[in-house]
Amino acid sequence: MKDSKIIEKDRLEDVLNNLKERYKVFVPSRDGDYHLFRPLGNGIRADLNYQNSRLSPKGIIYPQSDRMFVYSIDPEEEDAFIMKEAEKDFSPQLIFGIRPCDAHAFNIVKVNFDTPEYKDPWWLKRFNSTLFIGFGCNNPCSTCFCTSVGGGPFHEQYLDVLMYDLGDKYIFSPITDKGRELIEGIEGLDSASESDLKKAKELKQSAEARINGIGEVSLLKDKDTLSLFNAPFWEEVAFSCLNCGTCTFLCPTCWCFDIQDEVYKKEGDRIRNWDSCMFPLFTLHGSGHNPRDKKFQRVRQRFMHKLKYYLDRYGNGIQCSGCGRCVRYCPVNIDIREVFNLMIQI
Repeated sequence: MKDSKIIEKDRLEDVLNNLKERYKVFVPSRDGDYHLFRPLGNGIRADLNYQNSRLSPKGIIYPQSDRMFVYSIDPEEEDAFIMKEAEKDFSPQLIFGIRPCDAHAFNIVKVNFDTPEYKDPWWLKRFNSTLFIGFGCNNPCSTCFCTSVGGGPFHEQYLDVLMYDLGDKYIFSPITDKGRELIEGIEGLDSASESDLKKAKELKQSAEARINGIGEVSLLKDKDTLSLFNAPFWEEVAFSCLNCGTCTFLCPTCWCFDIQDEVYKKEGDRIRNWDSCMFPLFTLHGSGHNPRDKKFQRVRQRFMHKLKYYLDRYGNGIQCSGCGRCVRYCPVNIDIREVFNLMIQI
């Protein structure tokens, strides 16, 4: 926690407004009964009185609907039927108050958007132009299990700055050079005292002790893939599933998408939209054949991909940051932690 600074809570709004002059700032803000990350300004204010947002901030880097190309189908236009890249904004931006599990999630999905062979230019440009100011969890949700998947309620990795809530003030602890430069650019901050740092350390230890883990995820590495695929419990796990897709749309580490064309009169857009392996149409072939036409097959695919296929392919843990959203919001109470326990018993 070298170079940590103190910010009094009544100064936070001024600090954020100052940062807004240099960055597009996204903050957690109340939206009815939930919190969402939205751009600061126009009536949107930061509200840090939350455990976690309903939707992760992944949509800031990877929009739910992203216009890729535009084109005209008017034969009288010189450039008709020629696709042009849609205008995009890659100016510097800052995600303020992101939980460590959601920052961890960006690193998990990076393997899909940034490979030696293929690089998604839009994802990478947004990601590389973004600073992440994390907000440690004093009171983790009962559904969180981030400590089992390489993270923690005050995990510093993948963040530029980590905030600690000490009650009447915040500690801003820079982690990267970008984060240190950001903090040094804020005038009038005092250095954190030894008692402040001690309290922050105690908060971290207390929060970690309250998290219920799911066991050693590396145990799945040695499990036979076909044995897990043909396990007898998948029908039972999937019995109550509605195939609503809530788990995948709320998940910060899901990356599946579909590409569609939308045409109005003589103008067209090619758009990339989030998609879900839980939907029956996801694997429907043009021939009419669907290799995962049964519900249990789709449920099995979701858990096998996150807990086994990803682990085997990349060797950097499972495709999960332990945020617990899928557990909290599943309308039929399917719990990824229980499925994990079933899988390690095979």
